[in-house]
Amino acid sequence: MRNKKHVAILGGGPSGLFMFKRLVESGRTDLEITIFEQKDFLGAGMPYSKAGANDEHITNVSSNEIPLLVTSITDWIKSVPKDTLDKFNIDPKRFNKYKVLPRLLFGQYLTAQFRLLEKQAREKGIIYHVQYHSQITDIIDYPEKEIIEVEVNGEELFKFHHLAICIGHQWPLKHENNIPGYFDSPYPPEKLAMVCNYPVALKGSSLTAVDAIRTLARHNGTFEKNQQGKVCYQLSAQSERFRLVMHTRNGMLPAVRFHLEDSHLTNRSVLDSEEIKAHIAGNNGFLSLDYMFEQDFKAPIREKEPAFFEQIKDMSLEQFVAAMLQLREQLDPFQLLQAEYAEAEKSIQRKESVYWKEMLGVLSFTLNYPAKYLSAEDMLRLQQTLMPLISIVIAYIPQSSCEEMLALHHAGVLHLISVGEESKVEPLTEGGVIYHYTNENGKAQSVQFDTYIDCIGQPQLDFQDFPFKSLLRNKTVSSARIKFSSPLAGEKAIADGKEVVMFNDDYYLNVSGLAINDNFQVIDDYGAFNDRIYMMAVPYISGYNPDYSGLDFSEAASAAIANRMLDEEKLTTCLPYP
Repeated sequence: MRNKKHVAILGGGPSGLFMFKRLVESGRTDLEITIFEQKDFLGAGMPYSKAGANDEHITNVSSNEIPLLVTSITDWIKSVPKDTLDKFNIDPKRFNKYKVLPRLLFGQYLTAQFRLLEKQAREKGIIYHVQYHSQITDIIDYPEKEIIEVEVNGEELFKFHHLAICIGHQWPLKHENNIPGYFDSPYPPEKLAMVCNYPVALKGSSLTAVDAIRTLARHNGTFEKNQQGKVCYQLSAQSERFRLVMHTRNGMLPAVRFHLEDSHLTNRSVLDSEEIKAHIAGNNGFLSLDYMFEQDFKAPIREKEPAFFEQIKDMSLEQFVAAMLQLREQLDPFQLLQAEYAEAEKSIQRKESVYWKEMLGVLSFTLNYPAKYLSAEDMLRLQQTLMPLISIVIAYIPQSSCEEMLALHHAGVLHLISVGEESKVEPLTEGGVIYHYTNENGKAQSVQFDTYIDCIGQPQLDFQDFPFKSLLRNKTVSSARIKFSSPLAGEKAIADGKEVVMFNDDYYLNVSGLAINDNFQVIDDYGAFNDRIYMMAVPYISGYNPDYSGLDFSEAASAAIANRMLDEEKLTTCLPYP
C-alpha cells in the first residue's frame, strides 16, 4: 500500500458515481480507487434499474435540475440507439433539457456517465478497479494502523486508507416472505406483475405509491387516450373488481411536478455556508429554524412573488404550514390533483416556476446539511410541522403519472382514505391484512385485504440497523442525537415519551441513524470524528440529513468528502456534544 492512497467506494449507484467523479476530477495519480458493486453494472443503483423501476416509471426531475456529470442528458440522448428511443416513445429532435425521462433510460444515462469517468481516469493515469457481484458484509477499522478492512461476500478482505459508504436504498423485510399477499415495499416492481380481481391496500400516497399504482394498473387493465386526448382507463375482463385503495394519515396526495428553474445547487438567493456558520456562532451554537424560514424561504419570495409574500410575511412557520395544509384539506384530493395538474401544465408551457413551492424545496435542501445544529426543540418542529408539508409539496408527481391517477379515479378504481395517526395494519397468517382505522366520521373500521403494499417510501433506518456490525461493536460509530437548548424542554420531551438521553447535565434527543460531522465523517462513541470512514448512505444518516435530495445531495456530499479526504481543505468540525 506504499506510495498510493487506497480509496474504496462501497456502492456503484448514483452516490458512488458522484464520489468517483470527484476523485477523478482531482487528477490525483497517487490514488488507487476500488469500487464495490453488488450488481453487474454501475451508475443506475436501485431507483433507475430493474430493482426499482419498470418501463412505465418516470423520473420526477429533468435535465436542467440535475448536476452536470460528464455530458448532459440532452447531448447524451442524441447517441442513444433508435430502437431504445422508440421503446420509450422519445423523439430526439423534440427532446430538451426540461423533459423528464423514463427511469430505466435515465439509469442507462448514469451507466454511460460512469463509463466516461472510467475513460477519464485511464487518460489521467488514475488506477481504479471495479469489483462486481460484491456484497459488503463487514467493515473493520484499525485506528492504530490507520487502515480499514472491507469484508466482501463474507470471505475476502481488502485494505484501504479511506472509504466512502455509498450504499443506497434499503427496504428491510418484516413480513413479505412469511405472509402471503404482504409486501414490505413495491420493489422490485416485477413482483407486482399480478392480476388482482379484488381491492388492493396501499399504505401511503407518496411517489412510492405512485410506482405501485402504475405497475398494478397495467396488469389489470389498459390506458388509452380518447378523441379529446384525455387519458382513460379500462379494466380487463379478469379484473372487474380490481381496486386500489390508498391509506394516508391526512387524506392528501402529493403535489404535481411544475417547471423548476435549475438544480438547488445553483440557487443564489439563499444563505451561503459562511452566513449560516456566523448565525450558529452568534446563536449559542444552534441553528434557528425560524431564521432559516425567514431568510431562505420568505426573503427570496419577497422579490419573485410579492403578492404571495404579502399574504405570508407576518406568519410564523406553524401558521404558514397550517394555512397551506388547510387549503389542501378544503378540496377533495383528486379535485386538487386536477387543479394542480392544470397549474403545472401552465408552469411548464410558460417555463415559469410556482416559486413558493420551488423555494420550499430549496429550504429543505439548504436545511439538510446544517440540520445537526438545530436545537432538539427545532428538530421536533421540523419533523412534526414542516416536513409533512415539504413531503407533500416537493414530491413532484410527474404529469404522466398524474394523468394516469386521474384516469384510474374517474374509472372508479383508485381511492384514497384518511386513516389518521392511530391506524394499524394487522398481518394475517393465512395471507393479507386487516386495516384498522377510525374514519373521518369517528367510526372504527376494520377492513380485510388479500394484498397489502407498504408504500411509505424509504424508511429512516435506526443506528442498530446499520449492517456493518464490527463498526457497531467497536464503537467506531455512534447514534445521532441533538441537544436541547432548554432543560425544561428536555424534561417535557421525556414526559411526552421521546427518546432523550443526558450528557453532562444536558438533554439530547435521539434521532435516527448515525452521527456524522460536516464532512460526512462518522463520529465514534466518544465524539471524535474518523478520518478514514465517510458516510453517504442516506437511509442511515437521515437523523442529521432529513432531506432526501437525490442527485443534488450526492453532488454536495461528494464535494465535502473529497475535500477532506484529499486534504484539499482541512476542516475539523466536530459535533456540539461530548
